[in-house]
Amino acid sequence: MQWTTSFDIPEGNTKINHQSSVFSIGSCFSTMISEKLSERKFRVLNNPFGTIFNPISLAQLMEDSILEMPVNQKALLIREGLHLHYGMHSDVVAYSQDSLERLIQKKQQQSKLVLESASHIILTFGTAWVYEHLGTGQVVANCHKQPSRNFEKRLLHPDEIQKAFSGLFNILRQVNPDVQVLLTVSPVRHTKDGIPENQLSKSVLRLAANDLTETYDFIEYFPSYEIMVDELRDYRFYKEDLIHPNVQAEDFIWEKFKKSWIDTSAYALIQEFESIKRDLAHKAFNHDSPAHMKFLDNLQKKLERYSRDYDFSKELDALRKQLQYRGK
Repeated sequence: MQWTTSFDIPEGNTKINHQSSVFSIGSCFSTMISEKLSERKFRVLNNPFGTIFNPISLAQLMEDSILEMPVNQKALLIREGLHLHYGMHSDVVAYSQDSLERLIQKKQQQSKLVLESASHIILTFGTAWVYEHLGTGQVVANCHKQPSRNFEKRLLHPDEIQKAFSGLFNILRQVNPDVQVLLTVSPVRHTKDGIPENQLSKSVLRLAANDLTETYDFIEYFPSYEIMVDELRDYRFYKEDLIHPNVQAEDFIWEKFKKSWIDTSAYALIQEFESIKRDLAHKAFNHDSPAHMKFLDNLQKKLERYSRDYDFSKELDALRKQLQYRGK
């Protein structure tokens, strides 16, 4: 008996391998995929400006980085003694305006460097509902808990999204003509807007994504939203908030992504790195036994061997501390 409605997902034209460089930006789904890739030692820069939900802010941040635009002074604000920027997540924060501007410029420089050399860019649209700051008329990425009277909420039109990304892609292709863009709509439900409003928002995003893939031959669509609402259409695949996909759903979508977008030449290393991750999480029955000490020693040697080509510095530090502690 078949319990889900499955569908075929086209394979990407230019797949990701361990020599690829990936720039990922957008909603929580971008972070999830980026974490899966990073754990398997692919080179990824994820959401340097924090989680960004609406497409207009995504395009603006990338364009400003490539063009090395100065920090928009009108978008700066202070909340509870902390300095923030309306165009970015609250993760981008500092104790002074100068410090914040330097931090933003550093993130822009880092983004520009990766965007100019990236083999793949993963874009995840989260919501088509946006807030315009009434004082500046600009769409903000985050309201930073400012009074609602300062903003006007409205729904984007697919043409607005198309226009914003047309400008960005014209600039991007000048500096990185070979880049492959992977576009997806986040499966995370924005229920605070309302259930009908969330569906309307996702529909706008899906239309915009379709317009972009039909316009540009270097853009392809990955159906993460469709996987969640069709193949996994059951609340048991959501976290307790009934908004975010749970671990099982994330793993399921990752396997679909892997089959569609990861080069099979990388599968052996993926399997090896997943094995290392399981070994690092292993809970020993007797932490002080000779068998466990030997297990940790062999694991350390394996990590040191792979660290010649891949970054296992955090894993090695944690393991060395464990060995040092057990050796006392």
